Amino acid sequence: MKKLERRAVLCLVLAGCLVFGLLVFLVRFGLSGTRWASSAFNRHLYNSQGMLISGTVLDRYGTPLCWVNEDGERVYIDGKTMRKAILHVVGDPYGNIGTGALTAFAKELTGYTLLGGAYGAERGNQLYLTIDAQLNEVAYQALNGKKGAVAVYNYQTGEVLCMVSSPSYDPRNIPDDLETNPDYEGVYLNRCLSSTFTPGSVFKLVTLSAALEQIPDLMERTWKCEGSAQIGDGTVTCTSAHGEQTIEQALANSCNVVFGQLAVELGGATLEEYTQKAGLTKSYSVSGIPTAKGTFTFQGSLTENDLAWSGVGQYHDSVNPCALMVYMGAIANGGKAAVPTLVQKVDTPGWPDLPQFTKKTGRLIAQDTAKEITDMMANNVTQTYGTKRFPGMDLCAKSGTAEVGSDQKPHAWFAGFLRNEDAPYAFVVLVENGGSGSDVAGTVASKVLKAALD
Repeated sequence: MKKLERRAVLCLVLAGCLVFGLLVFLVRFGLSGTRWASSAFNRHLYNSQGMLISGTVLDRYGTPLCWVNEDGERVYIDGKTMRKAILHVVGDPYGNIGTGALTAFAKELTGYTLLGGAYGAERGNQLYLTIDAQLNEVAYQALNGKKGAVAVYNYQTGEVLCMVSSPSYDPRNIPDDLETNPDYEGVYLNRCLSSTFTPGSVFKLVTLSAALEQIPDLMERTWKCEGSAQIGDGTVTCTSAHGEQTIEQALANSCNVVFGQLAVELGGATLEEYTQKAGLTKSYSVSGIPTAKGTFTFQGSLTENDLAWSGVGQYHDSVNPCALMVYMGAIANGGKAAVPTLVQKVDTPGWPDLPQFTKKTGRLIAQDTAKEITDMMANNVTQTYGTKRFPGMDLCAKSGTAEVGSDQKPHAWFAGFLRNEDAPYAFVVLVENGGSGSDVAGTVASKVLKAALD
């Protein structure tokens, strides 16, 4: 009798272990099933070379960018320059670019579900991206072989029209020295999403937003710039002596002396608060792809001179291009903007298209402050950058020339937005070691925005 009882208890224990193990498996399957199915070892979805053999990637106008041919091989659109321009959005055939659609949206391309598995994967889905492939090509050509990033998005709907990262390569003809040639350094990274860079003077917009709200007499004050100023234990230099200036003139001149003094007056805690509020230290989810977080140092063992340089976008400041673009969209849109998205729709044969919902940011900047900064950014174009370079555009912009070392050219930035109800576009351009933000990055922006409006 005791023997039967012991066996019964043992059976109950084993049954309990089985149920527990099944529950653990089901939970893990629910959480990780998509990742397991998307593994390159899954021969239902990937061939022996690790290529996804299911699904077609198209741009917003239905132009096929990447598909599977009759031989089961993944092929790309014709045109070497076009293939380079769309590489970081579409992805490479072997999954090295983790933020590309072929990797990030493998589930959508194959139609994988937890219940149905990979049923119908051979047929696959049509994934429509929000990008305009032709606009991407214009942006890639405008970078002219330089490393950098270009992005344009609709700050009301979140649709990313252009997202280009350079260096790039032709996925049809992969260079033999891709892994060793320094010209291809960071080639697998989408610089728009996964990298951060010293912002330089584009960060002055954050310092300006804090000053507008925290310094009551800001608009009545003037400052004198003699080309440099002693701040704390060091010197803050400008590109030239700007003379007597209002805050609007100081922004148009991108005066380091004025904004360095404002940074010290505001203090590190205030700058940190406004930088976080602007979303520059957070990670956005772009259709499920996380962006890199910006990093800034405003407090601790900083000297007044360190804080001054940090307030003009130097010192240890580092910003993600996509996050900066969203901040531009928030300024344009009265304080809030749409979160960027790359997926327009997924066309599954036999099923209706599921709607794509627009997500909004929280308030990144006060509405009244956004309006004041918008007018000042428009003045930048009129007074400094030149309206002739941007014909037919009501453009609001800020340039940045970010020093990255005495032995290197500075990074060139140009960011802003269009005041246009029919084209509510915010943009960011970064040219690594490009030199002048206004001249170099501004020229790239001009070409891309013209194409976006045509």
